[in-house]
Amino acid sequence: MRHLARAIMALVLAFIAAPLGADELRPAVIEMTEREAGEWVLEWKLPVSSSRAPNAAPLAQPVIPQGCAMQGEPVQRAASLALLGRAALRCDSALAGASFGLSELVGSADAIARYVPLDGPVQTFRLTAEAPVARILAAPDRSVVFADYLVIGAEHILLGWDHLLFVIALVLLVRAPWPVIKAATAFTVAHSITLVATTLGYTGLPSRPVEALIALSIVFLAVEVALVMRNPDRVTWTRRYPWLVAFGFGLFHGFGFAGALADIGLPQGEVASALLAFNLGVEAGQLLVIAAIIAILAALKRGPRMLETRALKLATYAIGVTGAYWLVERVVG
Repeated sequence: MRHLARAIMALVLAFIAAPLGADELRPAVIEMTEREAGEWVLEWKLPVSSSRAPNAAPLAQPVIPQGCAMQGEPVQRAASLALLGRAALRCDSALAGASFGLSELVGSADAIARYVPLDGPVQTFRLTAEAPVARILAAPDRSVVFADYLVIGAEHILLGWDHLLFVIALVLLVRAPWPVIKAATAFTVAHSITLVATTLGYTGLPSRPVEALIALSIVFLAVEVALVMRNPDRVTWTRRYPWLVAFGFGLFHGFGFAGALADIGLPQGEVASALLAFNLGVEAGQLLVIAAIIAILAALKRGPRMLETRALKLATYAIGVTGAYWLVERVVG
């Protein structure tokens, strides 16, 4: 049991060490849009890690379909942690069955490819490291769109550290499985409301204050966890009304999800399906995280009391420090 507890402690250390150096989930995007018959515009956005030099070349390059040729030199410019590119294409043959995308994707990174013809429905593809190019279909497959956005939603909660730390802090504070699930469901309902409303153009907030409020939500929960650890009988706002606090902060997290989804884009004609799949993916990712944290807490409880206390303190202060760092960075920087 002591060896198990030490292994869990090591896992906690490794888990909480990542967020400060992690970039937000910013998928690469490449899009082919037909302007006139046979005349296309290729546009791409390739994220550049904050750990790489600003002038470092991106690892991926656009791949164009066979039968197409670039007209002139592509135009590229640097943006915030990304490289934006644009090129004119001339395609003299039918593109059904042809492939386009990126030369490579590294690690667990994903990308989105969109094909926008003049006389047909938009096709959206999820690119992976194993399949960095997409094959253009004669007719789009709706099930593929649903499956792709389901995975994108799950990845966004699992790889988006600010949303993830909020869920982890919520579990550390509430502890009991059923109240945690109810609070997480309230969080999902809230962020779904603002996500859908923002995506459909009914509302919206600037990204900077939204990101600061998301960081503040993490700090708020971390402080409450620390207070309860000092006095287990203390009744905080979140312990008394976990679903209400989760719902309130979930509204702001929804604006953050909407910003990420705006970068990815939604397929025309499949907006409702893609939104539903994205939200279901987020919920599935949350439930996986909740199950994992509850399992870790149960294992720690069976180990030495001192080890459990140290692990929880380490996790709580790491979450709080990370949230505070993000809060200052997003307000001042």
